[in-house]
Amino acid sequence: MSKSPELEHPQKAFGWAARDASGVLSPFKFSRRATGDKDVKFRVLYCGICHTDIHNVKNEWGVTKFPVVPGHEIIGEVTEVGSKVEKFKVGDKVGVGCLIWSCGSCDNCHGHDENYCHQMVLTYGGRPYPDGSMTYGGYSNIMVVEECFTLRIPDALPLDAAAPLLCAGITVYSPLKFHGLDRPGVHVGVVGLGGLGHVAVKFAKALGVKVTVISTSPGKREEALKHLGADSFLVSTDMSQIQGALGTMDGIIDTVSAVHSLLPLIGLLKTRGKIIIVGAPDKPLQLPALPIIFGANGIYGSCVGGIKETQEMIDFAAKHNITADIEVIPVDYVNTALERLAKGDVKYRFVIDIRKTLEEA
Repeated sequence: MSKSPELEHPQKAFGWAARDASGVLSPFKFSRRATGDKDVKFRVLYCGICHTDIHNVKNEWGVTKFPVVPGHEIIGEVTEVGSKVEKFKVGDKVGVGCLIWSCGSCDNCHGHDENYCHQMVLTYGGRPYPDGSMTYGGYSNIMVVEECFTLRIPDALPLDAAAPLLCAGITVYSPLKFHGLDRPGVHVGVVGLGGLGHVAVKFAKALGVKVTVISTSPGKREEALKHLGADSFLVSTDMSQIQGALGTMDGIIDTVSAVHSLLPLIGLLKTRGKIIIVGAPDKPLQLPALPIIFGANGIYGSCVGGIKETQEMIDFAAKHNITADIEVIPVDYVNTALERLAKGDVKYRFVIDIRKTLEEA
């Protein structure tokens, strides 16, 4: 018989978990493993709330194993390091993103693409560790993570506003870099101006490219142009605006997590232009073949990034003063925050302040 989450490991931990597909979170006692030779233990300070958290706590993708402690945009302060840890010491500020283990021996791992390792272990709610123990995320008071999956947070970054970079930031930075959409003279479209989209605009502008925000909401025009610095704005349901921009974009980062049509987006691309899908709708999108064929266009996916690239992204963000626009909340507000996020009622990312709300557990 397997042990309860509270007794599975020697280090007591506390967080907020969903027990079923209602998605309602409540206090949860569990445990973390002992700090191994190559492990970093840290006290969680902040954790961002990602739209993926909603999908998982409600089991909308059909893969959730309950109870689930969400959270993969985690910032903390090191409290203990293993005897073989070389990069970190007690007191350092560190981060953990979407993955906490990979096999280390496949082609993807050797190429610093651990995020595509077929044995990759997510920070919460996915495949268990090789020893069979479940993973629990950052809506909690402590984490124990291998050094090689721990990220250094530069002093220049505010810890709360840096937390969403560990998922939202790398999710948009990686495709911009990989697909060559990071050079002056390139024109990039960003679909959606939410948690992913607003960070995509900031990174793209810092990389020196022309940015057009594409949204269903006309009311976001001023925000996109004046606050975020986008070069232009298109209402995706206004066909006259879409017609005026046909064939002008080298690539489009599609951040929308709801079902939507790709057809008007394909028309915006130059020949051999690319749409990179980073939002994750819970239902399949329709793929119009003929426009793709006649434009020699590509439809790609991209899933966060490897650890080396994620550290590169964090360092770039520190250099260019890129952070997420956030609303900081206590953990006991989390259920309301998830409801608001589902309705798009946040500008642009909720971040849980873990410091006071869990430290007495």
